[in-house]
Amino acid sequence: MNRYPPADLNSLPADIKAKILEVQQKAGFVPNVFLTLARRPAEWRAFFAYHDALMEPASAGRTSNLSKGDREMIVTATSTVNQCLYCVVAHGALLRIYEKKPLLADQVAVNYRKADITPRQRAMLDFSMKVCQRSHEIDDGDFEPLHRHGFDDEDIWDIAAITAFFGLSNRMASFSGMRPNEQFYLMGRTPR
Repeated sequence: MNRYPPADLNSLPADIKAKILEVQQKAGFVPNVFLTLARRPAEWRAFFAYHDALMEPASAGRTSNLSKGDREMIVTATSTVNQCLYCVVAHGALLRIYEKKPLLADQVAVNYRKADITPRQRAMLDFSMKVCQRSHEIDDGDFEPLHRHGFDDEDIWDIAAITAFFGLSNRMASFSGMRPNEQFYLMGRTPR
């Protein structure tokens, strides 16, 4: 399982413990990523500050044309390419919940090109895949399809930043042997 034992919640700095307890209250469990990364408090704070700025732009005082579902779709698709079990399962669960589509995360994880997504989302994922796999090849021509679908340059920055940030997250989860919580597997499978 985890190559690095999770941190003991009761031995963590008060700010980190409070955030983890807040997540636990909302989700009903503590996602493994919180305790695994908490073994290094300064890095935990930096990681989750950037995570929240990207995934919850309103918390950073920004607006965005990307929905929560769009963001989780990027994470699910690129985590598949990076072969990160933790992020595919955990963020796939969030994708199912935000989009209210129980089959969507599985479709995106297997082959987003055949998933039941909009042309706008397809353009978004095409770009995020290029950032993920061949960022050195990106040129001005890659921006035009996104602009045609209503993404502005700040949205495009978000797509690239989410892809890049979760490249880091995927690698940390994979090398550390982080496993998804069992709860993630069932979340959003049955519409409410």
